[in-house]
Amino acid sequence: MGSTAVSDRLPPAFYAHPGGPLRDLLAILHPPYTAWHLSYVVIGSAFAPEIEWLRLAGILAAFFLGLGVAAHALDEWNGRPLGTQLPDRVLLALAIAGFGGALVVAGFGTLVISIWVLPWAIAGVVLAAAYAVEWPRPLHTDLGFAVAWGAFPVLVGYWSQTESLNGAAVLGALAATALSLAQRKLSTPARYVRRAAPSAHVEFAGEDVWGRERLLASWELPLKLLTGAVVLFAGSLLLRHI
Repeated sequence: MGSTAVSDRLPPAFYAHPGGPLRDLLAILHPPYTAWHLSYVVIGSAFAPEIEWLRLAGILAAFFLGLGVAAHALDEWNGRPLGTQLPDRVLLALAIAGFGGALVVAGFGTLVISIWVLPWAIAGVVLAAAYAVEWPRPLHTDLGFAVAWGAFPVLVGYWSQTESLNGAAVLGALAATALSLAQRKLSTPARYVRRAAPSAHVEFAGEDVWGRERLLASWELPLKLLTGAVVLFAGSLLLRHI
């Protein structure tokens, strides 16, 4: 694969489009991936024999605030991977508000569920913040991502419904870990081509040449399909509880 600076640079992600503060705010939410990882919360909750809908709404709100808003804002503050024009103070304010909001939801959760909600909430904030700022470094790996953003939401979702864990929840967490690893293996080369190799191409034997768009499609189309599949699977599990 080669690259030059001749071609126009692509957006840093397929869901990130420049065009002002509102589009920047939408981009840092990483809508497809936020939906994907919130689906793990739903899947874990749906493993329970019965769903307490108030608990599910609360845990989804906490994960959206802590993961969808705070962790992504902190990630953008730490290196500007999406190249947004949002000021640092805005990104830090979003991170603080997101984590603070998640902890407030957790506080209400202690009244509805038990005091053990707080250790789960604190662990979630620590995992999300530590991954976003890349410290400690061993956490900022493919496996660290898969555990924090895949296994953890499934386990929290199940525990929030049953206040216990079982083999089904653990196996579900392992499945989410594997899916999140697959996500990373697809998204990492796609990010590289988009952000660091704007005119990449591959030449195969037989004179077949894949340009930048075809290379990206080979990674990003599976990502889009996996996102849809996980969200639909979570929805189908919810429907069986209605």
